[in-house]
Amino acid sequence: MKSKSTFSIALFCVLGLSASAAHAIQEGDWIVRFGVSNVSPNDDSGEFSGSAGSGAAVDGDAKPSINLTYMIKDNIGLEVLGALPFSHDISATGSLASAGKVAETKQLPPTFSVQYHFSPQAKIRPYAGIGLNYTTFFSTDTEGALAGSSLEIDDSFGLAAQVGVDYDINEEWFLNLDVRYISIETEATSSALGTIDVDINPVVITVGAGFKF
Repeated sequence: MKSKSTFSIALFCVLGLSASAAHAIQEGDWIVRFGVSNVSPNDDSGEFSGSAGSGAAVDGDAKPSINLTYMIKDNIGLEVLGALPFSHDISATGSLASAGKVAETKQLPPTFSVQYHFSPQAKIRPYAGIGLNYTTFFSTDTEGALAGSSLEIDDSFGLAAQVGVDYDINEEWFLNLDVRYISIETEATSSALGTIDVDINPVVITVGAGFKF
């Protein structure tokens, strides 16, 4: 009799835990993630139209970021990504490599994605997403060899892909790791050197936490 009672209690606990786990995330939930995002460009460029053999390189940066996801189905979420402005040094390459850093610019990369969550009821929840990125460049300042000249960088539209995982700490809070590839292709115009096509195409790694409600 005692063993049956013990079994019944254990079964009740397991069913109770399973029931709560079944609502890890579900249709109608909002998910907020925040952390630090590191932008690592896979940059490449053509050459400035007014300087044969020249090129440009863009360095990386890390800033706090936040994203908001709304679950339209148990497995499908709509996400928008935002961040504080990233700052990037621009260096001359090729025939102008000796000039080193010639400019600095800031950019914001709002990204809208559709996510698929593979295990919405689990404690460890991997997901993947694809979406559209809009990157706007601003506060571009020239220095060094280009000091006194102007440099304008066109905004960019491109595809973005991501994979990530959430790990529950408790019913509301979780840890997050997210990796994105963003297609950022732009044209820059220098009053001193002419135009140049630049592919930035960064990998963005975010480490942080979040909560759901």
